[in-house]
Amino acid sequence: MNKSGQIILVMISILFTLYQKVIYGEKFFTFDFYMFTLIAWFVGCQYDRARHFGKKARASKNSYKQLLNSLPESVIIHSNNKILYVNDATVSMVRARSKEEIIGKSIFDFSVDEYKPRIEERNKQIKKMKMPLNCTEYQLKRFDGSTFYFEVSSLYIVFGEGEAILSIGKDITERKEQIDRMIQKSEKLALLGQMAAGVAHEIRNPLTSVKGFIQLLNTNDNKREYFGIVLDELERINAIVEEFLVLAKPSTAVFVEQDIRELIKDIITLVNNQLLLNNVQIFLDFDSDLPMVSCEKNQLKQVFLNLIKNAIEAMPKGGNINIRAKEKVNGKISISIEDEGIGIPEERIPTLGEPFYTTKEKGTGLGLMTCFKIIESHKGEILVHSILDKGTTVEILLPTITQKLLKHDLFHESV
Repeated sequence: MNKSGQIILVMISILFTLYQKVIYGEKFFTFDFYMFTLIAWFVGCQYDRARHFGKKARASKNSYKQLLNSLPESVIIHSNNKILYVNDATVSMVRARSKEEIIGKSIFDFSVDEYKPRIEERNKQIKKMKMPLNCTEYQLKRFDGSTFYFEVSSLYIVFGEGEAILSIGKDITERKEQIDRMIQKSEKLALLGQMAAGVAHEIRNPLTSVKGFIQLLNTNDNKREYFGIVLDELERINAIVEEFLVLAKPSTAVFVEQDIRELIKDIITLVNNQLLLNNVQIFLDFDSDLPMVSCEKNQLKQVFLNLIKNAIEAMPKGGNINIRAKEKVNGKISISIEDEGIGIPEERIPTLGEPFYTTKEKGTGLGLMTCFKIIESHKGEILVHSILDKGTTVEILLPTITQKLLKHDLFHESV
């Protein structure tokens, strides 16, 4: 450690005492001389230490910045939506001329409008949880006006003397395009053929009924009960078309922090009349400290509504439905819906979630297909266990709102 400050102050004390001896003839080695020299030595020592640690802090800061700049992934630090720092990878990703062109701007300057609510909600969750959150993706804009998909993980940090959010991610546009092309060439084409055949079959049946009853009405004006049958069949066609629209219509989900228990209770309130009419009772068993999930609330409501209705329809003579929610050890929660219905044959379970594979007499299988699609978009999974004439259990696994990851010391330092 450099001791220049200590030496300079001690020398000043000695020179001042020498000046007093020469000019005023005072003694050199006095009590004042020893006291001031000791104070000079102590103050100089503290000054040298402060300079030393300040130099180390600046070196550490420069090292962290060099580390962040060397990362191939984009690093963005922002506070109150204002960008405070970006690395070289980010400059390249958004096609800017320099970091200065980005720093100081709002993060929403780079966001596609429909993704802004998702970013706002995500930032609220980060500030509240102060832990790393699961990866998510946004659609962002570059300086040249083009758009790209950005997969990002974020966490709360201390930057300088204030709170901030550090986001690390990468451009996944090319990967998404490759996946989309592969899906279009394989699964989508196969599914299209399968669904087309199913639609033709499902719609042909009610159309045949409608045609027949209209012919009967044409020859017999007194059979007014035929009108009800015709309307029912037309309503069935409409329901099939609506289920296809739900599957086909693209939507940008806004994920919010949600208590699964409250969501399930809302659904039970909706189906209460149906429960009474079918002599069905629901029993709830929830963990008291169940963690929150990040989800699109209406989509999850649709999933639980479909599954509870399926459970009711599986018990034509009535029965009990047990709904349980508990935390798993791997950072997930489990929601199970167990009925006492007719069950599903073992060989049919692998086909669940495929269109027009159903155990219902007038079902299309599209409702359960929608459930699988929604849960997959929430990075979860659906498991089905069933025994004939004893009942079926549908288990939904969803990730909790935080990842149990360790924070690196890097993110506790000022960059």
